Amino acid sequence: MKHSALLLLVFAALLAGAATHIDNELKYYLDRHNVQDEGYEMVVNYAQYGDTLLTRLPEAELSLFNIGRWQGIMRKGTGMERDTLGRIIIGHYEADTLTTGLRVDTASVYSGGFSGGQAAGHGCCLSADGTYYEGQWQNDCRHGFGFAVSHTTHIRVGQWCDNRFRGERMQYTSERIYGIDISRYQHGHGRKKYPILWDRLRISYLGSKNQKNASGSVNYPVSFVFIKSTESTNIRNPFFAQDYLNARKKGIPVGAYHFFRCKTSGSAQAQHFLQNTLLRRGDLPPVLDLEPSRAEIAAIGGPQALFTQVRHWLHAVERRSGVKPILYVNQMFVNKYLPEAPDLKHDYHVWIARYGEYKPDVKLAVWQLSPNGRVNGIHGEVDINVFNGFQTQWDEFLDEMTIK
Repeated sequence: MKHSALLLLVFAALLAGAATHIDNELKYYLDRHNVQDEGYEMVVNYAQYGDTLLTRLPEAELSLFNIGRWQGIMRKGTGMERDTLGRIIIGHYEADTLTTGLRVDTASVYSGGFSGGQAAGHGCCLSADGTYYEGQWQNDCRHGFGFAVSHTTHIRVGQWCDNRFRGERMQYTSERIYGIDISRYQHGHGRKKYPILWDRLRISYLGSKNQKNASGSVNYPVSFVFIKSTESTNIRNPFFAQDYLNARKKGIPVGAYHFFRCKTSGSAQAQHFLQNTLLRRGDLPPVLDLEPSRAEIAAIGGPQALFTQVRHWLHAVERRSGVKPILYVNQMFVNKYLPEAPDLKHDYHVWIARYGEYKPDVKLAVWQLSPNGRVNGIHGEVDINVFNGFQTQWDEFLDEMTIK
């Protein structure tokens, strides 16, 4: 008992040392979610009570006779034992079977359900590195829905599979803030051209991988639109000005993006963008669409050479527009290259392309969740985006980030 109590104190001290970071993570999560999100109440409970679940021992007296591995007696009620790995368990037994309990060793403290002597069902765990997890378990692994916080990483709320975090499944409702991004392709290919019917715009289909998570029928307004303006130093979207003015006329917050190419300098591309793009008060921040291939990054001289040119573009556009641009990147770029530019990751809002049912495991402003959505009033497939937050956060974003 003294050994387990001492470990509990050690783990509690570790968690206390990480309190500031964890408090910030919880604040960010609760600011971007509401009661309709899976696991919201679980996170709220943790924000209020912390890891107190770990200290809840079975309500019964322990005696010497039930300490150790028992033989020749049907275990029932509360007892203590060591499992085959030497971990101390104080648990509740029914018909000689451990059902719930507290398990302590040098690596972690676990409190929750058991099956076959392993963590199963709902439970929580505080590891020696300060990571706290609460949620579903199977065969001693985090498996199913749960959330984890630590002093070194951001909060992870969503689905787990054999200790691997898969991601959060977003529930799509009319309360969320949806938008689209368009280019010349929304006006057709070849000689056949199609107008955008701005009076009819409604999102009617979220894409092949996301429709199943929608609550009710999909019929959402378009709350923002990003329009491609330029690419490299010599390409312009011939429909940009027309679409930009129509969006503003309809009162839809609108922004412009530039598709970056590695063969020309960032300064020259910024100049091309600024010369051919309408930027007015109230517009969304300009966007740098950054999705080079590995071969293109190698050709420019590697990630640091790329980021040097990216910074040239960002700084030039920020000086002219008065706001920090947004970085549009895909999941591969986030995983492989963005960690090499911590200043960009820290100082700029991220708009990420990730096509699937799981929300990206990064802090972001906008998520492009599908390339094949449908929008009434637009011919063909459309990229569908969702803002990371609800109306309150969206209003704050517009107040802080739009061009003044």
